[in-house]
Amino acid sequence: MKVSVDADVCYGSGECAFRAPAVFGFEDGYGFVLPGRAESGEDELIRDIAERCPSQAIRIDGKKVTD
Repeated sequence: MKVSVDADVCYGSGECAFRAPAVFGFEDGYGFVLPGRAESGEDELIRDIAERCPSQAIRIDGKKVTD
């Protein structure tokens, strides 16, 4: 599973970084995937975070989890 954050959609709630600080960071008002963490072994946690992202900016394998 490959995870990413669509910077054009993210509006900076910081929920991802709060819930999974080992995978996501928060800087300049936007979430991002930490270097080396795009391939995460925490599939269930990451999918849950993606589903709860208020802006639906988190992508798994290039797609929104609601697609």
